[in-house]
Amino acid sequence: MKAVFARSLPRNVWFLGFVSLLADVNSKMIQSVLPLFLVSVLGTNLITVGFIEGIAESTASVLKVFSGALSDYWGRRKELAVAGYGLSTLVTPLFALSTSPAWVLVARFLDRIGKGVRVSPRNALVADVTPVAQRGAAYGLRQSLDTIGAFLGPLIATALLFLSAQNFRLVFWCAVLPGIIAIALLVFGVHESPQVSEAKHNPLQWSALKSLGKDYWMLVVVALLFNLGNSSDAFLLLRAQQISIPTSLIPLSFVVMNLTYGLSAYPIGVLSDRIGRVGLLIAGFTLFAFVYLGLAFAQTPWQIWGLFALYGLYLGKTQGLLLALVADQVPNTLRGTAFGLINLVTGVAILPASLFAGILWQKVGYQATFMLGSVLAIAAILVLVLSFRCNHKFL
Repeated sequence: MKAVFARSLPRNVWFLGFVSLLADVNSKMIQSVLPLFLVSVLGTNLITVGFIEGIAESTASVLKVFSGALSDYWGRRKELAVAGYGLSTLVTPLFALSTSPAWVLVARFLDRIGKGVRVSPRNALVADVTPVAQRGAAYGLRQSLDTIGAFLGPLIATALLFLSAQNFRLVFWCAVLPGIIAIALLVFGVHESPQVSEAKHNPLQWSALKSLGKDYWMLVVVALLFNLGNSSDAFLLLRAQQISIPTSLIPLSFVVMNLTYGLSAYPIGVLSDRIGRVGLLIAGFTLFAFVYLGLAFAQTPWQIWGLFALYGLYLGKTQGLLLALVADQVPNTLRGTAFGLINLVTGVAILPASLFAGILWQKVGYQATFMLGSVLAIAAILVLVLSFRCNHKFL
């Protein structure tokens, strides 16, 4: 039944999923070893790691609102997606050439500009071609395919580290190829949706923003609160290293994480189309709170591996659902803007979250970093429960 349901999804959803798969092979090959490269090769301290990750992700999120709004105004989404994926691939060699943390910051900054340009138009493209009754499945499928790439990237990075005596720069060079293939697939396989409006309007004017609705803006508040405690995944990798997991095996933590993510995202999306999304989202946030609490007190490698698997399940229960909830709340002519705005808010939160996580870890201890994330996740759950209970929209 589920396989038939997946085959009935539009062509663009499948192609965008495979583009995401290849692009994630590229990005996760880099991200799974970058914190270790910064600390062990370039001698970077944890506060600097937090700053690099925070500024990079915040940059991406600021640009997402403008690229999303531009795609609504322009009535075109594909060209912006091509530009974003292209830039990220183009700057990949900079990681291999980096000789200081400043070079890594420049590379991450440009890479995240590419992500900021592509994400909102891509997410809007999915909604443009998908019926409401299949929206959870569509976002879940794209997330699952995306996560296969996030699974393969660290696996390839691990193999390369083993074969090359931990040559981080070789991993960065090899990451270029899947990025090039992703761009080719996007250019030749994805077609612009005829549902995108050709009317020219300013999607960032007050009347347009007000028309997004109260439920949408409450989702923005919840996402902001939650992400103030959701620091960069770099700290997950550093926690694994602290528990004495060998450096060559640490990229496999992303493999474990993305295995459970990929296996859960599509079924959760299908389930949300049938029973509603809010309750499932609350369950996902709750799981995150328990995982971060576990990371604060884990003492053995097997506990870390188990927590990474649960972290992937949290991603599967939340990432596609949040996108589908946004698409459910807003008019189609403002989808790009809506996705961009919520990404802006969450991205702005990532910078202080990552900076504060690094400071807490270095000045207080790693437990403080993860306990703060758990507490803020619980606070976000309470706001979400109160907001949607008042509106009778739990299902």
